[in-house]
Amino acid sequence: MQLPSWPSFRTALMLAGLLRLVLIAYSEYYDALPTTRVKYTDIDYRVFTDAARFVWHPTESSTAQGPVGKVLGIGDPYARATYRYTPLLAVILTPNIFFLKSFGKILFAFCDLIIGVLLYRLAKASSNVQLVARANIYVSALHLFNPLIFSISTRGSSESILGALVILTLYYASRGKWDAAAILLGASVHWKIYPFIYGASFLTVLGEGRHDWAIKQRIRFTAISFGTFVALGGAMYLIWGYPFLEHTYIYHLSRKDYRHNFSPYFYPIYLGWDKPAFKWSVTANPFMSFLPQMALCLVSGVKFSKHRSDLPFAWFIQTACFVTFNKVCTSQYFLWYIWFLPLILPKLQMSLRTGILCLASWFGGQAVWLSLAYSLEFLGENRFFEVWCASIAFFVINCCIIGIMIISYKG
Repeated sequence: MQLPSWPSFRTALMLAGLLRLVLIAYSEYYDALPTTRVKYTDIDYRVFTDAARFVWHPTESSTAQGPVGKVLGIGDPYARATYRYTPLLAVILTPNIFFLKSFGKILFAFCDLIIGVLLYRLAKASSNVQLVARANIYVSALHLFNPLIFSISTRGSSESILGALVILTLYYASRGKWDAAAILLGASVHWKIYPFIYGASFLTVLGEGRHDWAIKQRIRFTAISFGTFVALGGAMYLIWGYPFLEHTYIYHLSRKDYRHNFSPYFYPIYLGWDKPAFKWSVTANPFMSFLPQMALCLVSGVKFSKHRSDLPFAWFIQTACFVTFNKVCTSQYFLWYIWFLPLILPKLQMSLRTGILCLASWFGGQAVWLSLAYSLEFLGENRFFEVWCASIAFFVINCCIIGIMIISYKG
């Protein structure tokens, strides 16, 4: 009996879009039920919407503090406590206020689909025969219908906008359009700081060819990407002033989160948070986590970027190292490296048994952590130590998986 063929990419894309719309519609219904204790919509989406409301309806105490912002009378998104993002996000989501409250979720879901289209085009242009032949399957299974990806975007997380910027950067880099890639890299770093780590792999790839050409290309790429970042940041500063710098960048560089998360750092921070000597301790020093994190990102970016076709794998390893060794780690951060999976899995030479073991370990580690975190957060049980042990175990699992993937990569 002949098995049914996999649907075309266009069909898969339409089904993925329909799935996301259904989930968004259901989330509005489910969250409105009086019996709902844990809402489907992420708390961050409420923060985004409140920030957009401050931008759209400024008050005397919530007007933008930059010189241009005061003249224009634009609202200040940072009047909303815990809003730690570029003001562009709040501006983009103002239709949540005057048009449709789920507009942002629809936008995030649409960006999910944009990422899928870009991944498909990158896969079809690959030199890997297996990836080209099965591009539809890889992109559909690992991105379009990945439960982690579609659940996060439909819950109201904005990570897919960043993903669209990052994958579009990769798309233009793979085509050798370095100026466009540089502009997009600068925009990506403006949106969220971490993509600056990809600069190491870019400068390595641009070192190919004649020495004088390589130097000029590196200088040009750096100038364009940094110039884009500065131009966007300068425009935001003129409108929103110092709060933009403080909440978008400075906060994240010095952030110390005592709340439970996947990072093993959280428990030592939690234990010392209210102690006077804590701010002078090794744990409180952000450089203690930045040093190994940045060293791994730099070395992996240089080591694995032999050619521009290696960029997806280099970026995967760089991002996985960044997330694994970060002082704060949540489920949304996993998307930052999962986006690259459809492009790199066909280039890994590992046994089915090893692949299943990696997958089971990764999901199993999360499941154990989440079950303990649920007992802590929702049942009120004192499980901080157990959650920390689960964080350490998950950290070790991630390190092992990164090592296995490096050994298995045959670009």
